[in-house]
Amino acid sequence: MAIQTIEGNLSAKGLKFAIVTSRFNDFIGARLVDGAIDCIVRHEGDANNIGVFKCPGAFEIPMVAK
Repeated sequence: MAIQTIEGNLSAKGLKFAIVTSRFNDFIGARLVDGAIDCIVRHEGDANNIGVFKCPGAFEIPMVAK
């Protein structure tokens, strides 16, 4: 019996993104932001359509995202 593989296509072309991160534990957050940007660009997203917003801690993230 052959294994069935199901794949989808993800295209970020023409979309805008906002990445909200905390400055607390920035050594982790910075890598996560870099990975998110890399993923968007790999899926045909434009780096000029990505905004990165930093706030002091995790508590402020919902307010910044609003």
